[in-house]
Amino acid sequence: MPNDPSSAPFQSALAPFLDKFLQEKHACGYRYREPSRILRRFDDFVFQAGLTTCELPRSIAQKWLAKRAHESSRTHQQRIMVVRQFSRFLCRLGYSAYVPDSTLSAREQSSFAPRILTHEEIRKLLQAVDALEPTARSPLRHLIMPEVFRLLYGCGFRLGEVLKLRGRDVDLNQGIVTVRQGKFCKDRLVPPALSLVNRLRKYAAHFQNRPPDAIFFPAPDGGPFSLRTVYGLFRQLLLQCGIPHAGRGKGPRIHDLRHGFAVHTLLRWYRNGEDLDAKLPLLATYLGHQNLSGTQRYLHLTAELFPEITARVDAVFGEVIPGRIK
Repeated sequence: MPNDPSSAPFQSALAPFLDKFLQEKHACGYRYREPSRILRRFDDFVFQAGLTTCELPRSIAQKWLAKRAHESSRTHQQRIMVVRQFSRFLCRLGYSAYVPDSTLSAREQSSFAPRILTHEEIRKLLQAVDALEPTARSPLRHLIMPEVFRLLYGCGFRLGEVLKLRGRDVDLNQGIVTVRQGKFCKDRLVPPALSLVNRLRKYAAHFQNRPPDAIFFPAPDGGPFSLRTVYGLFRQLLLQCGIPHAGRGKGPRIHDLRHGFAVHTLLRWYRNGEDLDAKLPLLATYLGHQNLSGTQRYLHLTAELFPEITARVDAVFGEVIPGRIK
């Protein structure tokens, strides 16, 4: 896209090194889209500052990194992180560069507070989505959305992962769904339950002879549904089911179906007498987490929602679940 600011050429004295830095990030598998935009704004700033030598003086860096009015802590922290990485890159090449402290901006407290739907609420939600009628604007939604929502809750997919699936990604003979270039730019293989695979086979039978690169859950224009469209439907279904929504940023959010999958899976394993210590890496792989720390948060949630498991897992995860969470 020629008008995409992330593709504009760099123009400051640091331009060749900014190009090399981005090339290195891309070679390592990072998309680096938003950081690329930040670096181009940084490049404009450096150019306007009149820097003529290949270095990054403290005065220029600190002026650029000063927190702006109405800028969120998260956005500020991201700017600091990007410049910090580039500065370290320059230092590695032997050039003088000020490396900002990573604690220059106070991090926002984690907003990880999902609303885990109960099994009964999930049942009502799926019944409601199964009862959808086709509309003039979305004539296939009654076929598509029941399977989309079952993949979100039944496999813990991220919504974007489901909406971007193409025919070649869904192997209904082997019963494997391939997520390509998911979060952290990783591919992963996910085997849905056989009952869900059978549902997907019936769904796919409505789309005979479509090319392998066609979107598996197509919007009316043949492309993927937008996140906003599906979230809007989710809010309508919550209202229809009598499930209260606590307001913007509080949920339930559609991403909470993924959280619900993880918590309910841990609960089922516990009640079946499984070894959670051995099972946790499996859940991390299934969800596409980079490491166990992301998955361990679900132990907190499971212990908070179902206190009866705390005593048993304390022996193994004592530092992860320190009793009831306040």
